[in-house]
Amino acid sequence: MQTITTPNGETLVVLPLAEYENLVDKADIASADRIKADIAAGRDELVPAEIVNRLIAGENPVKIWRTYRKMTARDLAAKAGISASYLSEIESGKKEGSLSAMKRIAETLEVDLDDLA
Repeated sequence: MQTITTPNGETLVVLPLAEYENLVDKADIASADRIKADIAAGRDELVPAEIVNRLIAGENPVKIWRTYRKMTARDLAAKAGISASYLSEIESGKKEGSLSAMKRIAETLEVDLDDLA
């Protein structure tokens, strides 16, 4: 390891490539371990590629998450406290859905509100 001081007084460290790659690998492993722990504790979940691909393709996220959670539109509407027709309009893109309705839908589907945007 070697240190270099820049003209601005900043100290830089020069490492052999193998040592740098080892540090990166350890950081990646630690990150993966945190993700696994979050999944095991129920703070996060693995989402199948099929669902991700449908979201990326631009399908309605409310409908995608509802079907992924194996809920009917009627069940989701009832649990979220909105009408089935309102939910239908949200899923079809006719309406965006109020913030309060989207929050209730997100809570019911157990996703972040951002996941429905």
